[in-house]
Amino acid sequence: MRELKFELPKPQLGAWRAGNTGTEGVWSYSAHSPGPHVLVTALVHGNELCGAWALLYALQAGLRPRRGGLTLAFCNLAAFDAFDANNPDASRFLDEDMNRVWGPGLKDRPASREQRRAMELLPFVERADWLLDLHSMHEPGVPLLLTGLQPRNVALARKLATPMHVVVDAGHKDGVRLRDHDRLGSPTEDNNRALLLECGYHGDRVSKDVALDMVGRFLVESGVLQQADVPAAWLRPDPPPQQVLEVTGGIVAKSMNLRFVEPWQSGQTMARQGTLLGFNDDEPFVTPYDHCTLVMPSLRQLRPGVTVMRLAKTAA
Repeated sequence: MRELKFELPKPQLGAWRAGNTGTEGVWSYSAHSPGPHVLVTALVHGNELCGAWALLYALQAGLRPRRGGLTLAFCNLAAFDAFDANNPDASRFLDEDMNRVWGPGLKDRPASREQRRAMELLPFVERADWLLDLHSMHEPGVPLLLTGLQPRNVALARKLATPMHVVVDAGHKDGVRLRDHDRLGSPTEDNNRALLLECGYHGDRVSKDVALDMVGRFLVESGVLQQADVPAAWLRPDPPPQQVLEVTGGIVAKSMNLRFVEPWQSGQTMARQGTLLGFNDDEPFVTPYDHCTLVMPSLRQLRPGVTVMRLAKTAA
């Protein structure tokens, strides 16, 4: 496995760690005029630093909602505290993946440190009308905006005009993501919006810029801020025209004996059906159709039952 250099420094939260809500790491503000309540989350995984940088900049800039409300949450602080740039994968979580604990049954789950922290955050999640959840990736790759299955989120992604790749996906079989919790993921809640942004490789300095750009765009599109409220330096040039991709399946490791035949990167498109991608317990796996795009291939968390690559086609 190739070694990846981790160049993005760990942000020092200082006094911003305290929050203003009585819950550590959570800041919340309300406007006098009605509007949606927007929640922006970072550090759901303790080694994904780009979102923490974006929230830190937003707090330092003194952003306040003109309509509705705005909550900024540093989520898995305990895992973040354990971060070590020499072993970044070790601080993704402490006991269990915090982005698999949501949905029905959250309150009844075994009391892991992630479950307890999720319960602390739950009142802010349940109040949110709009959610932007900031993440980064194990491997180098282009940024991805994951919408879930709701058309309203795809429509929002198109309005934001970035990043280039928008991924329509159903989530994970091993647990519910924050983006899909309760009414945020409900097909009947037309006023809610929820997006998950993968900003690029964890250790890439540019991932911070991608996160900050999206925070500015998202807050303006929600209506809680006006364009003039967002520092111009936050916004990156628009990428090429967006490509909406629909995930059709994935490669799940049968054992530790799984390998790729190339160092695939997210966003690569294989022109031909039947292109060899790798071997899973010595059985080959190939692209199931022409123009198949690879989504977040990674062996860095390899273990039986883990999805190591998703496969997607251009949405109709």
